[in-house]
Amino acid sequence: MSESYQVIIIGAGPIGLACGLACQKKGLSFVIIEKGALVNSIYNYPANMRFFSTSEKLEIGGIPFISKEPKPNRDEALEYFRRVAAQLKTHLRLFEGVETVDKKENLFEVKTQKSYYQSRNVIVATGFYDLPKLLNVPGEELPKVQHYFTQGHPYIFKKTIVVGASNSAVDAALEIHRKGGDVTMVVRGDQIGERVKYWVRPDIMNRIEEGSIKAYFNAEIVEILADQVIIKTTDKMINLPNDCVLALTGYQPNLEFLTHLGVALSQDARRKPQYHPDTLETNISGLYLAGVICGGLETHLWFIENSRAHADMIIKDICHK
Repeated sequence: MSESYQVIIIGAGPIGLACGLACQKKGLSFVIIEKGALVNSIYNYPANMRFFSTSEKLEIGGIPFISKEPKPNRDEALEYFRRVAAQLKTHLRLFEGVETVDKKENLFEVKTQKSYYQSRNVIVATGFYDLPKLLNVPGEELPKVQHYFTQGHPYIFKKTIVVGASNSAVDAALEIHRKGGDVTMVVRGDQIGERVKYWVRPDIMNRIEEGSIKAYFNAEIVEILADQVIIKTTDKMINLPNDCVLALTGYQPNLEFLTHLGVALSQDARRKPQYHPDTLETNISGLYLAGVICGGLETHLWFIENSRAHADMIIKDICHK
């Protein structure tokens, strides 16, 4: 027996929750389906992570977000979104992965691991943090290779290679260094990423310059072995003794899921999904996108601060149909 709603929201991240609050405000029946924990991406962020945005720019649904510092940390964000979710508790279906979404005439049928749902409108707000970009090199499957970083403690006294030069890679390298780990960064480009938080970038550059964190630029990993890593620079191959590898080269949205839904994607490297800029409705009538997934593989385009408005845009369109 299917449960019927006016709106089905897939994803209980900040933007999925914002869509739920917008539905609630307009009196629409809705359900939010999430395969993991509430705001699962933030839950999996590094324990000491601090947001780039100030707390008021992370607020959704007009609910105040008060933090001790201007830029909140991970734990403060988790507490805030728990408070938000308390208003949506009866509408949340956590740890319930979506298996299929089929459209028959004007009705979407959603099958999950636990139940069946029906609706004329589906909002996909699945984020991008679940699928790491792989190195695709021999040895990446070894247990010493990780694509997520939570805290520096496990890496004390270890020789750790951090791959990447973005915020996540820089934060990991600095924390492991401060905890007493031996850190080497392997960076494909010729410098630390320009999008790294402005108060962190000088820190990592100073640590590299003084030699307390080693770095190889214009370099990439060729092979990962049990006790070493082979890297290729512009002029030679280098064998580095190694205990752990943190491959923090970015993450990507589940575009395969969108393809199965019938959403058209651009044929260039961006793989941007097709949607109306004013309503966020895709080429499939009644199917909407919200949040970072709107950028396709350009995951730096959308974040909480500039995509929280998607919720009201989508619900306005649904109400006017």
